[in-house]
Amino acid sequence: MIIGHSCANGDRSPKPAVATRRPVAVVTGGSGGIGRWIALGLARAGYHVVLIGRDRARGEAAQTWIAEQAPHATTDLLIADLSLLAATRAAGRCVLSRSPKIAILVNNAGVFDSEPVTTAEGYNRVLATNLLSPFVLTQMLLPALRAAAPSRIVTIGSSMSDRTRISPHHLVLGRRWTMVRAYSQSKLALMMITFALSRRLEGTGVVANVVHPGLVATGLVRTGGVIGIAWRCLARVALTEAQGADTPLYAALAPEFATLSGIYVKKRRAVRPNRQALDPDLVEEVWAATERLVASPDHAMMRP
Repeated sequence: MIIGHSCANGDRSPKPAVATRRPVAVVTGGSGGIGRWIALGLARAGYHVVLIGRDRARGEAAQTWIAEQAPHATTDLLIADLSLLAATRAAGRCVLSRSPKIAILVNNAGVFDSEPVTTAEGYNRVLATNLLSPFVLTQMLLPALRAAAPSRIVTIGSSMSDRTRISPHHLVLGRRWTMVRAYSQSKLALMMITFALSRRLEGTGVVANVVHPGLVATGLVRTGGVIGIAWRCLARVALTEAQGADTPLYAALAPEFATLSGIYVKKRRAVRPNRQALDPDLVEEVWAATERLVASPDHAMMRP
């Protein structure tokens, strides 16, 4: 069963929530890559899946594909450019208007840019998509996650965060920007705010974890030159998208993860993260810096 969101693209008069007794799962970046396979796995597990993506054609194709793979699945599609915080907030309002209870949120959407790109709101696109947008969306959906408790937040991380360094005063890289630094730092910051959130959610029945899916052959890296060549070589030995969805789905569905929170997961197991993510004071500083960034684009301008 395929359903389209009525409040996409700024429509502020959403229709009532879909009549379904199934628990609701929300997957960002659900129209392709591992997001599509995560959505399929959740649908097969009996969830009504809300896919959030920026391209309608790809989103509708993903819905059709899921329906073919799981004929009894129900999905919903919401079109939103998650590099824009205004669009992220609109998406959050839309989801809440239709789903007062959310059992699973998978923050999967992400970008890897070869050159710095500034969004219309003044943010660097990697920072906005990989850190600020999931921060905003998760905060908006917390009431619905609490209402559905026990519930889970699964945030897709990256092993590129394992050995990078971060300063809460320099989340905006400015002239220090490189594609590797921007991506790895955004993923470490995302991990740290997830750990900070997990502490804030203690006792609520909502857990929040970070999952590295492994090296997966997806379309994340779309660049030429040495990086593009290296990525294409690695893709030959990388996991398939279906294999990459395995650990995120395990964290989302396995009974043993129902009460585990604030952990970093690889290959279905909790592992030790970057040591900076274990520093509670630094974690709180990164949380506060992220709050300031989403509150005012002036803080996010690319500085010389």
